[in-house]
Amino acid sequence: MHWHAYQWTGNGADRGDESGRRPGSPGFPTSPLPPMRTGDWLAKPASRIAGTFDDIEAAVGWLAHEYGKAGASLIRPERIPLEERLIHARDALPRGVDVQWGEWLKGGRFVTLGLICCPNRHVARPCPLRAQAHAT
Repeated sequence: MHWHAYQWTGNGADRGDESGRRPGSPGFPTSPLPPMRTGDWLAKPASRIAGTFDDIEAAVGWLAHEYGKAGASLIRPERIPLEERLIHARDALPRGVDVQWGEWLKGGRFVTLGLICCPNRHVARPCPLRAQAHAT
């Protein structure tokens, strides 16, 4: 198993556009919006992958780094302390449970950070990196 990292930052109200967040929708592959189900990130083009990890500490390190970059803009910083989030991620990811954090930012913006298990036990999708290799 490995984990693909995904992120999205944008106008929080845009998350209401469910057609761009559901894989059956024609605009889904090109929509920058995060999907409704975490595992459906794997249906997005491989170019959306922010990183791929087979080492849990590298994966969790990516989460910590990206969360830190958003920290100054969080509306409610440390509602859940970062260390507690990382403990959960270290536990969940090796067991095949996706980790996705979403937080409101100042100015009505929203950030989503996710590590998606591949293969994914909840959503049957091929690895986007293998799909890309077969397409070229």
